[in-house]
Amino acid sequence: MFEDAPATATSAVELDRLLLDAKLTVPEHPARETVSRAGLIEAARSSGLRVVGVTAPAGYGKSTLLAEWAHLDPRSITWASLDRFDDDPAAILALLAEAYAAVTPGMRHLADDVRGHGVSALGRAAPLLAAAFRAAPTPFVLMLDDLHELRSPGCHDVLGVVLAGIPRGSQVVAASRGEQPYLSRLRAAGDAFEISASDLAVGPAGAQQIFAGAQVPLDHDDAVEVVARTEGWPVGVFLAAAIMRDGGGDALAVTGDDRYVADYLYRETLAKMPEEQQRFLRRTAALDRFSAPLCDAILGTGDAHQVLRRLETSDAFLVPLDRRREWYRYHALFREFLIGELRRVESGAIVDLHLRAADWFEQQGSPALAVEHVLDISAERDRATHLVASIALATYQSGQLTTVQRWFATLGDATIEAYPPLAVLAGWITALAGQAHEAERWAAVVDDSAFDGSPDDGTSSFDSARAMLRAAMCAAGPERAMADAAFAVASEPIWSPWRDQALILLGEAHLLLGEAAQARAVFEACSASSAARGSTDDVILSESELAILAIDDGRWDDATRHVETALTAVERWRMHDYATALLAFAAAARLAVHRGDLADARRQLTRAMRARPTCTYAIPFIAVRLRLQLARVFWSLTDHATARHLLREIDDILQHRPALGVLVDQVADFRAYISSTEQTEPAGGPPLTPAELRLLPYLQTHLSIREIGERLFISRNTVSSEVGSIYRKLGVSARSDAVEVAMARGLLGA
Repeated sequence: MFEDAPATATSAVELDRLLLDAKLTVPEHPARETVSRAGLIEAARSSGLRVVGVTAPAGYGKSTLLAEWAHLDPRSITWASLDRFDDDPAAILALLAEAYAAVTPGMRHLADDVRGHGVSALGRAAPLLAAAFRAAPTPFVLMLDDLHELRSPGCHDVLGVVLAGIPRGSQVVAASRGEQPYLSRLRAAGDAFEISASDLAVGPAGAQQIFAGAQVPLDHDDAVEVVARTEGWPVGVFLAAAIMRDGGGDALAVTGDDRYVADYLYRETLAKMPEEQQRFLRRTAALDRFSAPLCDAILGTGDAHQVLRRLETSDAFLVPLDRRREWYRYHALFREFLIGELRRVESGAIVDLHLRAADWFEQQGSPALAVEHVLDISAERDRATHLVASIALATYQSGQLTTVQRWFATLGDATIEAYPPLAVLAGWITALAGQAHEAERWAAVVDDSAFDGSPDDGTSSFDSARAMLRAAMCAAGPERAMADAAFAVASEPIWSPWRDQALILLGEAHLLLGEAAQARAVFEACSASSAARGSTDDVILSESELAILAIDDGRWDDATRHVETALTAVERWRMHDYATALLAFAAAARLAVHRGDLADARRQLTRAMRARPTCTYAIPFIAVRLRLQLARVFWSLTDHATARHLLREIDDILQHRPALGVLVDQVADFRAYISSTEQTEPAGGPPLTPAELRLLPYLQTHLSIREIGERLFISRNTVSSEVGSIYRKLGVSARSDAVEVAMARGLLGA
């Protein structure tokens, strides 16, 4: 249904790879003047516990401990430095998959497997990654730095599933400023080794080591005093040593209260630098991470490379992120201090710095990072809106629905409504995600809107985009859908990235009107065009509909060819959970029954049934046709309970969309057929409902009934009822057994 996002420019691919490499690079071995944590590391390693949580405020050396561990441990090290851009279940799973694949032979495909079009992060990607961890050929250590950057509940849900896959002999070591949500459960189970701020506090011997590294003598009594004043805070001790080394000041004046840190950093670090260097530090602190070209772009200079090299040799708290020293960040505390200085000294420059950063990222072909620099600037709301409109589709297709929802929430409904092309995309994304009520709300907004400009998403006009959304939702019946689809086909030129979608909708309208020959011609033309353009989901849907038409006509060779084409695309692009791909599984199941391959038929049925919650009345012709095809197969396999259940689901859809042309007649004909058929003893019981399938992935987590209800926005009683129904249908009495059976049946995981 959706044209795939256009291929990314080479420069953008290179930038994305550089940023990814920086996040996956194990930091260099800590400097000699830092306090070694070898004893603490050995205690954690030898504990045999699978999860090590390092939890302490900024400045306690958490990252340093992880880096030292990485260089001491003989096992394979999988490293991931997290930032706020990873706060999306799909993004964090892809990052962890990339990290694991980088050190594990034969795992190059893993990241692609977890980031497919619309892939279910909790239901498919997380258990798939956990399974890869369980099958690790050799022990490994997964290092997660800055875990506090993950704030969304969905991230911690998938992370909990993934961590459950860490095998004995391997460990995950996670560093965070705040409480790590899963640690309380692991603590109770005796499967977590915890390192706290008190464990990381520096003692007198450590203080002497730090001062010695700064080439400043410190006797034992003064060391005891420094530790007492700083409360053992490593950064405080380091600052005290720097003060003594650089200015002969009173190191004993430094305290453990970080409200004094800014004063010390300013007086003892920043104030001693030339103004030009101070300006460089302040302004580049606006960036989460930076390279010399990016610094030059926001500062209007050409010597950032040399400045960074000089800063790296000083005590400017500059942290290299990759071995080539192309990307850097500031130590968290130092950056907070610099941002405070930026606001105090030149607050008027902040917006301009972010705008220049956004310009640079756009020029490099990374509009998603550009969005993050303008999203919170009220004066740049219009630019942010246009940027989001240009990439919302591609971001959703990569599985990052949480990121798109965050963008939409930050922009606000009023802003989206004021730019109707973005409201169209909001309608599409909610429709494809199975959020029918939200899709209807946006469709109503779009119907009441007008827009004369050129949309950012590549459609020829807003009127054409609106017509396509209206045709897909088919709220006014097939005749109106036909008129809307025909208008869109006439409006989108041959080179338009949306023309194939318009053709799909035209073919679907022909089917609803009973014009099978015309529909076949349109789908054939669409399939050829989509294949040439690389529009994967349009290829899949066209070929799936052609396969069903061929099966209905008894043209089995043609049906086989169409099914193979559709399934190949599904597998290649990992589109198993994408709403418009599910008809391929239904067609494949019918074909398998014809061949007598009942095992394959059941496999294809399971693939379609588990993902059908995304097929709602928001796109009703797919939702109903999918269930009708599945019901026919289940009936032929004497699973009458499932067939009848699917008919009830169709009835629910038809309550919202009663005008679906001949599709309604086809449902009635099948209902009449099963009523007149002599029924054998039904095989099995009813299937999991869409609501139960939405809840099922949460049984992998350790969320309570109440917490699951909060995730799904349903009551505790509803959750309890659905969980009980899942247990009965799967024939189990415990969560772990339900997950095990669901995995075995293909309802969870790959």
